[in-house]
Order: sequence, then structure tokens, then C-alpha cells
Amino acid sequence: MTKDVKVLGPGCKRCQTTAEMVKTEAERLGVAIDLEKVTDYAAIAGYGIASTPGIVVDGKVVHAGGLPKAEDIAAWLSA
Repeated sequence: MTKDVKVLGPGCKRCQTTAEMVKTEAERLGVAIDLEKVTDYAAIAGYGIASTPGIVVDGKVVHAGGLPKAEDIAAWLSA
């Protein structure tokens, strides 16, 4: 089963790093993901996120603001 993952943010360095962290953890866990970078401010606001980067897994916001921890990403992808 493929997880739908969205990284929300304007494309800043932290957002790029977050997307790479998600890819790395998915590969490490052997979890198939469909990764999308959402840069449209209206779309980001639609998720109720005020600070970026944000992460949405299967339609649920799991993180907003700052770099996430690798172990948190692993938990979100494994759930």
C-alpha cells in the first residue's frame, strides 16, 4: 500500500530538507510513498498550517513548523 505524503511549504531549504528526510525514511523502512511538494499558499492554508514545513500523511496533518525528527517520520510512515 502506497502512503500519500505531502510536504507543505514555499520551497525553502527546510522544506527541501524535510522532503529528503521523508524519502530517506521511506526507503529505510521499505514503505512505498507518493511524495508531493505543495507550494501554493492557498493550498497550504487549506490544511490549517500557519508555519512550514508541514507534512500530511494520507490526508492527515502530522507536522507543522521546523524540521521533524527522523524517528517521528518513521512513526508516521509506519502507522
